Amino acid sequence: MKIYPIETGNFKLDGGAMFGVVPKVLWQRTNPADDKNMISMSMRCMLIEDGDRLTLIDTGVGDKQSEKFFSYYFLFGGYSLDSSLAKHGFHRDDITDVFLTHLHFDHCGGSIQWNKNRTGYEPAFKNAKFWSNESHWNWAINPNAREKASFLKENINPIEESGQLNFIDLPKTNLLQNSPLGFDIFFADGHTEKQMLPQIQYQGKTIVFMADLLPTTGHIPIPYVMGYDTRPLITLDEKELFLNNAADQEYYLFLEHDAHTELCTVQHTEKGVRLKNTFKFNEIFN
Repeated sequence: MKIYPIETGNFKLDGGAMFGVVPKVLWQRTNPADDKNMISMSMRCMLIEDGDRLTLIDTGVGDKQSEKFFSYYFLFGGYSLDSSLAKHGFHRDDITDVFLTHLHFDHCGGSIQWNKNRTGYEPAFKNAKFWSNESHWNWAINPNAREKASFLKENINPIEESGQLNFIDLPKTNLLQNSPLGFDIFFADGHTEKQMLPQIQYQGKTIVFMADLLPTTGHIPIPYVMGYDTRPLITLDEKELFLNNAADQEYYLFLEHDAHTELCTVQHTEKGVRLKNTFKFNEIFN
């Protein structure tokens, strides 16, 4: 097995929305805001090469939305999905599986592209199976008013219409579930219904792709919960459970949205679980 971080681009979101009820004087210590109160965010995906299977976890925002849409999110930087794949010798047509942690636009927008004459949409990964779960899928195609702006039908419907959609089984007795992709999945409901976090055994260590349970290192304190979360009190419980286990088991946390940190570890302190160390991915794994 070989794992590669895949940078797909950077964007900005309102710092207050990203930290909910936490005062700016506290969150700006780790996530400094610009003059519009926006903080820098990454859309860092993960590529897993395992035998004949090449699995991409999340796909970034893509490039098919309107200029008006992108103007809300201040995209910046020179990264792209295609250039990041090419850096490691791959093309999007090589991808066999696309695993979507959830269907918010910044996680799945790159899954779908315009067709050649821009009359409709098609999967950006023509040879891949797309993986979601039935509970989250139904939640996304019938969106609540809170999340409607994040669940875009042009990102979601073409996946099902292509015939490439597959569902991961939901856990029956706990929050962990084995997957057909060779890793376990931690299910979390605070941010959105049945978000899926891959938990991967790699080079004798455990890596967890954190998606939106832990967007940045600045979100490690338990009360630091995004305003975007649909069930923030559930997020509190899920973070406490997960982060205590991560500290006990010395997990490496792969951060999708932290513009400055690819990988971190956490530790127990008198104040609760806190950041231990930060790393570039290649400093730990080769």
